[in-house]
Amino acid sequence: MSSPIQSSFSVEGSGPPLFLIHGIGASRHSWDGFVACLKPHFLCISYDLRGHGKSPVPAPPYRLDDLVGDLELLRAELGITKAHFAGHSLGGMIGPAYARAYPDRVWSLGLFSTAAFRTTEDSAKVRGVVAAMREKGIAPVLGSLKERWFTPEFALRCPEVVERRMQQVHSTDREVFLSVFDIYANTEMSSWLHEIRHPSLVLTGENDGGCNPRLNAQIAAALPDSRLVILPNLRHAILLEDAPRVAEPALAFLKDHAQQYGNPGA
Repeated sequence: MSSPIQSSFSVEGSGPPLFLIHGIGASRHSWDGFVACLKPHFLCISYDLRGHGKSPVPAPPYRLDDLVGDLELLRAELGITKAHFAGHSLGGMIGPAYARAYPDRVWSLGLFSTAAFRTTEDSAKVRGVVAAMREKGIAPVLGSLKERWFTPEFALRCPEVVERRMQQVHSTDREVFLSVFDIYANTEMSSWLHEIRHPSLVLTGENDGGCNPRLNAQIAAALPDSRLVILPNLRHAILLEDAPRVAEPALAFLKDHAQQYGNPGA
């Protein structure tokens, strides 16, 4: 494990603290629409992973433990004793790994559009994407990723959002992007998810190819205290395509468990 870095972060709202963890080649601004819905109830802390956004860029390769260590340093620097945590895609792996390492710091977890229990074929597909990017470059493969991330209807309706997401990937250091994609491709939570005792919301899009309902149903079944939500029609980029639809079940989940781990407010 390398030394943790001081992450660039944003804080909005008031109430119990909620850390928000983004995915590969993104930034804390992926959560902007979600934060707009949650900040009347929560102190929303979004941050840039190492090598992303405005955070420092230590030399890759990175490991999952490095990303967990960065999150713990941020929590400690902010003086927050205990919080809710939610992550999207790779962030949905960082959150549970953090809860496993620091269980006393966590009230609840949100695992959004993430993966576990991949079959041999599933794993081969995602590793094949990384291998193709290493061989051909990121740009030639990005078109297929765009189709996996966004529904065709949204891509036609909001091309500027899609283009902004593509530029975000292009602006990410190549080795950083490939390194975090390696973490996403090679992390398998199935052997230890049962250890996570915190209330957990497992949520994905109905048509998310890589983080599909089949895998998320297995994630929810493995977690001792979980709720599964499948959002109709959506693919992977749920936070960019329809943040309010993500925020609604997230807020309902947190309110339903308020007596157990902190009152999120009215």
